[in-house]
Amino acid sequence: MDALMLAKDVVLVELVKVIPDDVKNLEESEVRLIAYTTAVVLVLTWLWSFLNHKKSLWQRLKDFSFGFLRSLPIVNGYVKSELDKILTDLTKEDAFRTHKGEVFTTRLPASGLGRKQVVSRATEMDELLGGADWKKGRCSGTVYFNSEELSETLCEVYSKFAWSNPLHADVFPSIRKMEGEVVQMVVEMFHGPENACGAMTSGGTESILMACRAYRQIGYERGIAVPEIVAPFSAHAAFDKACEYFHMKLVHVALDEQSRQVDIRAMRKAITSSTVLLVGSAPQFPHGVIDDIEAIAALGRQYSVGVHVDACLGGFLIPFMEEAGFPLPLFDFRVTGVTSISADTHKYGFAPKGSSVILYASHDLRHRQYFVAPDWQGGIYASPSIAGSRAGGIIAACWAAMMFMGQDGYVTSTKKIVTTARYMKESLSDVPGIFIYGDPNVSVIALGSNDFDIYRLGAALGKRGWNLNTLQFPASIHICCTLRHTDGGVGEAFVTDVKECTAEIMKSPRAKSTGSAAIYGMAQSIPDRSLVKEIAWGFLDTCLNAKH
Repeated sequence: MDALMLAKDVVLVELVKVIPDDVKNLEESEVRLIAYTTAVVLVLTWLWSFLNHKKSLWQRLKDFSFGFLRSLPIVNGYVKSELDKILTDLTKEDAFRTHKGEVFTTRLPASGLGRKQVVSRATEMDELLGGADWKKGRCSGTVYFNSEELSETLCEVYSKFAWSNPLHADVFPSIRKMEGEVVQMVVEMFHGPENACGAMTSGGTESILMACRAYRQIGYERGIAVPEIVAPFSAHAAFDKACEYFHMKLVHVALDEQSRQVDIRAMRKAITSSTVLLVGSAPQFPHGVIDDIEAIAALGRQYSVGVHVDACLGGFLIPFMEEAGFPLPLFDFRVTGVTSISADTHKYGFAPKGSSVILYASHDLRHRQYFVAPDWQGGIYASPSIAGSRAGGIIAACWAAMMFMGQDGYVTSTKKIVTTARYMKESLSDVPGIFIYGDPNVSVIALGSNDFDIYRLGAALGKRGWNLNTLQFPASIHICCTLRHTDGGVGEAFVTDVKECTAEIMKSPRAKSTGSAAIYGMAQSIPDRSLVKEIAWGFLDTCLNAKH
């Protein structure tokens, strides 16, 4: 009420300043009525904005509280010194460690180097800096194929189209045709209806961004000022990025503690008149679990809301699992209500990095991801995705990978990968000290512990050459199986190392973590998430600094 009275007084004063003399003859009661009405409108507008903010009231209160504390010099100085220590520790990790004989190039060579010199320098750099031994299957995900013949084929095809650009379809019609064929092949894989269509993107993140942009446009057309996306906590962070980029609101819903699937009842409760999209993963990244797509699609039909299936990770496994002997519940366009699907060709599709596909159930929906500037002086500008110019060589190499593998090739690779993943899951399901999250049935196995800091296991496996993914909320680590893990003895070696490292840790389960494990555990416990952002900024700065 105080805010209303203050707004009324301010409006009254300003009205007196600007109204013409003949209007000043109005009765005081009439002027007050105008002032009260204007003040009420202002207050209601502010209240609407306050209640419909992208962040919850609790989150805004926390942000304000932490921001106030950070403004205090003594607190800010302490926080800065601690952040500096963390970033210093990060630069000691293998990825940033300086090697003897390492040379940093910070300006162009005075004269260009010849081909042999360039190749030699690149080879020397690779050998000097090293990295995780991904060729021996020691990395989680990262590199998904294990065929030198495929690698040579893709490089040869890429070299023929390295300078092509689908932005100029009239100059490079072959690239236009290849992109169209890639999209249509993926549409068929996911049982798209007659009008199903799609586009290629630079990766899963861009595919998700494009889908969210399309649904945002639908929201705008319905008069929704801030369209909302309802997604599981396990949904990929690209949905967070999309909401930040496109002025949308992401409503996270809880997972079932046992299955790690999205809680359908919680999703139903989260739907509002501003909801434009429901999200399910097939499978989700953290724990490798497939959400109940049929139940999510039923909600989409009931509330006339779009449903996106994020199959970026497993998009070139799940369509082939039934033929490979691993049937799954329906997850694609065969489920009425599914309106879009994202699938990465550069993962289990074995295409080069920088390629993905976004699919839509109709051309009308795809139109809403397009950008068109009809009045630009340079001509009518139209692009299907975020990028203008795109790498035609990547499109050609993606097409080549799919043609090289064929249906039988993908079925064979799926059978190998899923068989290895299920061997790992069964072998680790009863190891004392650790447990497996949910019931993963594709290629990812996530491990947790109620007895010790699970990040210690990740660090111990790191010392044995393994490079795993570190997860949070809850603390866990996971391995994403690829064809590299299906090579003789790799899966067995992983199981053996996990068992041996766990047994060693269980001798002193309460011991403190050190190194990167301690940093990650600490970051998870920080209540002010803006500090974690600053740590991430520092990490990215270090990655982009040639001198580290």
